[in-house]
Formats: sequence, C-alpha cells, structure tokens
Amino acid sequence: MTDFAARRRMMVDTQVRPSDVTKFPIIEAMLSVPREIFVPDSRREAAYAGDNLELGRGRVMLEPRTLAKMLDALAVEADELVLDVGCGFGYSSAVVARMAQAVVGVEEDESMAEEATALLSEAGADNVIVHTGPLAAGAAEHGPYDVILVQGGVGELPEALVAQLKDGGRIACLFMEGALGAVKIGHKAGGVVSWRFSFNAGAPVLPGFERKTAFAL
Repeated sequence: MTDFAARRRMMVDTQVRPSDVTKFPIIEAMLSVPREIFVPDSRREAAYAGDNLELGRGRVMLEPRTLAKMLDALAVEADELVLDVGCGFGYSSAVVARMAQAVVGVEEDESMAEEATALLSEAGADNVIVHTGPLAAGAAEHGPYDVILVQGGVGELPEALVAQLKDGGRIACLFMEGALGAVKIGHKAGGVVSWRFSFNAGAPVLPGFERKTAFAL
C-alpha cells in the first residue's frame, strides 16, 4: 500500500521548502491535506509529483511549488475570506481553509463541483463552500473577498473578479504569454489593482480567462 503521508512529507521537503516557502501555516496545511483524494483515482500515484496534474476536462491541479509560493506571497490571515477560482476537486480550497476564516471555491463543471463538495467534507474542511458557475464570474453573492486565488493560467483577468476584491485586498494570478507564465500579486487600492512580479510558472489558461483578440480593419 502506498504511504501517501510519506509522499506528503517528501513533497514539502523537496518541492515546497526549497522554493523558500517557510511560513508554518502553509507547511502545516500541505503536510496535513491528503492531496491524493482530490485527484481522479487513476492519477493518485502521481498526486505528489512536481508538475501540474491533469484532472481531466481540460483542467489541471497546480504543481505544489506554484500553489505554495502563491500562498506565501498572499500571506493569508486567519480572519480573512478567500475566493478560490477554479478549485477543481477541492485540494487548493482545503489547503487555504486551514489558514483562512472561510473559503469560497468556484467550479463551473457541475459534477466536479459536486465531487469537490463531498471530498472537502471528507477532509473536514467545513469552512469551505463550493459555488457552481462560470469561473470568470466568481461568486459575488458571497463577497467581497480579502484574497482571490486563481487556480490556472490567465490571459486576461475578468473585471467581475476585480470588482469582488475588497479595497486593500490581494489577488494572485498566473499570467500566461504563450508557453511562459508569470505569477503576479495584485493589491487593490482606490478601486485599482497594482501588480508586482512574484515568480515564473506555467499552466493552461482557464475558460473565460483568455486574452481578447482585437481586430483591426
């Protein structure tokens, strides 16, 4: 039988800590949340690999390093409300739930959202709800949010998400330019988001986050 707890420790020791992620809440969450239950059964043996993990339906679970470094840069506090866009089967929401007051995961695939709800309950993440709807629309009825985390590539950030971020809030996005990507952290002040580069990574662009094409006549 696979020792997934040992694999979690190895993931943290070889992928997370060497990436300069040392905050205790992040380390504790990634050691505690069983990543393998939040992937399709056929992918469990690959759950702790250092790559984006295919979930099916054109979606991926971000590699552990990318998620950990995003959380490190966001510095989520225990009294904050977090919007987790593109939560897939719920792993990222379960991790963030151990740091925040509450998490709203957004998933547009109805069956994936239903499974995420069941898996989050199984993992004891009772401060998470999963909202079913277009990723680009967020979940305005539960906001505004202190922190927004986007679980996939972004070509262009939908204004609906910017509007759901509190003034003084933070947002993490992986902006893709072709095959290359840069995670940037945005801080909202006076209704405007200012961005700073955090680190390089890559992931497929999420549906609804594609860059709009301008047509010239």
